[in-house]
Amino acid sequence: MRLIVLGAGVIGVTSAWFLSLAGHDVTVIERAPEAARETSFANGGQISVCHAEPWANPKAPWKILQWLGEEDAPLLFRLRADPALWRWGWRFLRECTAARAQANLQHLVRLGLYSRSQLQLLRAETGIHYDERSEGILHFYTSEAEFAAAIPAAALMRDTGLDRQIRTAAECLAIEPALAGSRQRIVGGTYTPSDESGDARRFTNELVRLCEARGVRFRYDCTIDGFAAAGGQIEAVQVRSGQGSERLPADAFLVCLGSYSAQHLCALGIRLDLYPAKGYSATIPLAAGDVAPTVSLTDDGYKLVFSRLGERLRVAGMAEFNGYNLELNPVRCNALIQRTRTLFPQIEGYAQAEFWTGLRPATPGNLPYIGRTRYPNLYLNTGHGTLGWTESCGSGHAIADLISGKTPEVEFPFIDGI
Repeated sequence: MRLIVLGAGVIGVTSAWFLSLAGHDVTVIERAPEAARETSFANGGQISVCHAEPWANPKAPWKILQWLGEEDAPLLFRLRADPALWRWGWRFLRECTAARAQANLQHLVRLGLYSRSQLQLLRAETGIHYDERSEGILHFYTSEAEFAAAIPAAALMRDTGLDRQIRTAAECLAIEPALAGSRQRIVGGTYTPSDESGDARRFTNELVRLCEARGVRFRYDCTIDGFAAAGGQIEAVQVRSGQGSERLPADAFLVCLGSYSAQHLCALGIRLDLYPAKGYSATIPLAAGDVAPTVSLTDDGYKLVFSRLGERLRVAGMAEFNGYNLELNPVRCNALIQRTRTLFPQIEGYAQAEFWTGLRPATPGNLPYIGRTRYPNLYLNTGHGTLGWTESCGSGHAIADLISGKTPEVEFPFIDGI
């Protein structure tokens, strides 16, 4: 089939790769001048199946209320006259029951485990490199109460098939010696040795080159104006570029537009429970003599992640519900640096940190939309929230199977006819 993939972030490019492997003729449309310029540009770098707990859980509403008005809070709802935010928030609250959180967790872990195995297979088959590291992910705690709460949570994760191990403070320091210099005492942690990390942007651009070698075409600087529908199907997508307006027909279309997916689908009568969750990151250059982590870390109390990407340290986290605003907030940027400096005081490059913000496409229960819409030739692969890098290869393989008329290998609530 002739397929058009809309969006060249990590989800769109992995989808294009697996669709090409399945024998389809693929064109990718992207509004930026190159791939991975938006949400995939500078994320936390973790392939973190261990971080699959849904945001929506029984404790979440109380934490959000406690954080209201705190400019550096890990999760910040900016109360505003935005019906989409209030609608999303109400559906988020409905997902906060223990039963819904447990069901969503099981789905996310299954997809994450499958995706990680597909990434490892892709890496073995292609030799792709992207500052990848396979030393696992260590969740550490500086609060005794939070560490105590993590012990039953880790058991719950093990019940879903994920090897999340409880570690004492001494064991945490043995796994990541750079934590020994922390100005705040580490009280314990959980460790998932099978998780990984790497540069999502570099991976995406390396995979673009592999896709192009297979004949996949990439059209950059191309803005999507809408879809042409007739007879219950999508006939074409209307785009604008430096060459003017074009109508691009295809046999099938796949929407991988992240937080902007819902906007583009409204005109077709497709309503998605999708809202942008603004995240922040700082990329800190490392020099010889810096005492910086090499194992990927998650600071559970502050909801921050740390990944070593070559000679850089990526620090990322926070979620801010503030529409499509992409302005860098200096208070939140400073919070990243101050926490990192507390944990790793022997790094010299804090003044040279590069800050970034991007919009994660969040659904109320954290489950992405993967599958077919009410238009039989229009498919979705979007809504992965903070787990787009983690779930990219599994989602890409699964949607390629669905488009090819096959049953995906992973058990997941794929959409059909939304």
